[in-house]
Amino acid sequence: MTNDVPHILLVNPWIHDFAAYDVWARPLGLLSLAAILRMHGCRVSYIDCLDRFHPRAPATVPRARYGRGPYRKTRLPKPCQFPDVPRHYARYGIEPAWLREDLRAIGRPDLILVTSAMTYWYTGVRETVAAVREVLPETPLVLGGIYATLCRDHARRTCGADEIFTGSAEAAVLELVAAHTGWAAAPRFHPDHLDSYPLPAFDLQHQIPCVPLLTTRGCPFACPYCAAHLLESRRLRRSPESVVAELTHWHRCWGVSDFVLYDDAFLADPEGHAVPVLAAIVRSGLDVRFHTPNAVHIRGITAETADLMFKAGFITLRLGLETTEFENRDLDRKVTAAEFERAVRRLRNAGFDRRQIGAYLLVGLPGQETASVARSIDTVKRAGITPVLAYYAPIPGTALWDQAAAASRYDLAADPLYTNNAVLPCQREPFNWRWLSELKQRASS
Repeated sequence: MTNDVPHILLVNPWIHDFAAYDVWARPLGLLSLAAILRMHGCRVSYIDCLDRFHPRAPATVPRARYGRGPYRKTRLPKPCQFPDVPRHYARYGIEPAWLREDLRAIGRPDLILVTSAMTYWYTGVRETVAAVREVLPETPLVLGGIYATLCRDHARRTCGADEIFTGSAEAAVLELVAAHTGWAAAPRFHPDHLDSYPLPAFDLQHQIPCVPLLTTRGCPFACPYCAAHLLESRRLRRSPESVVAELTHWHRCWGVSDFVLYDDAFLADPEGHAVPVLAAIVRSGLDVRFHTPNAVHIRGITAETADLMFKAGFITLRLGLETTEFENRDLDRKVTAAEFERAVRRLRNAGFDRRQIGAYLLVGLPGQETASVARSIDTVKRAGITPVLAYYAPIPGTALWDQAAAASRYDLAADPLYTNNAVLPCQREPFNWRWLSELKQRASS
């Protein structure tokens, strides 16, 4: 087609895993592409295989738990790769029959864009692509996202897409559409200027229980366990005015009160970015709430930023601590014991309740001893906040990958399934549920 406006279908795939829960998870990148395509005149359809608010699903209150909630769950056979793991496996998301009905209802699109998240969720991506192919076999299908970027060759061999796209797609999506449809449009935004982007198309969802908010892109750190610097090499910032305009739109036009900060390093340069953004939010007078599941940088918690976050409406704070073995931090050099204690004190002085503040502690690192995690849990509790266990998933291309591969009881390079953090892949011995349960109980007691 060269003359008609193209119809683009965007799909968020199912999750296959031992456990999954909607902790403010939304396909922000995919819905940003949808907004860009609509800005340029394309017809856009969207199907979310994780949709907790699908018209055929049992009714639920969208804004309960600040927008979080359980996915629909269907038991699947456990992958043969995990004979040592005594846990059930499942598909999380809508019923396959609902997906087929939705696909038939939208008509035949000219191009299908499918995203992907965790590398070890690729079997859900594969099932999604196969289901879409069953109904729309003639339409070209492009797979992008985190898994496609980090495991491109595996995705090409495994998932059945016509094309694998790696990296951020905003700058290339119009060319991608042109290559597959023959339709072309001149860009109406600048990929390096975030203020020029349209607001993500959250209105394509059946409900908007919360809105992810991205005020920066990229991360100045290169932590050995994290892939942020592999997925986005640029460091871009939005203006305070742009951030407040987005908050105002979703709050006043759609009634959204819960915003989820997706930034990888919101407080990395507090004076240069976070302080003016937070001050603008406070001046706006918006009655909204903020949550930080991606964690905030401890060194960026000054008396000023703590006070501004409290006044702006931050109610769920997660600190990127990782471990309290401060004397021997091979992971990174982001924080000292004194800085951690000072940050907690500043947050409490600003008015935050201890139940609102949690510190992430990595569990399942290569060579990590149970006693080390237990000591970190106790240190965080003594500081008067909540330890939050974060299970380590080895990521190809990161500095810790080779060490993880050497420590694992699995051949990590052979299959991304083996990197699933739910099975503690860097334990040398078979999966130890009792060990994990004891740590969880210690953290919650």
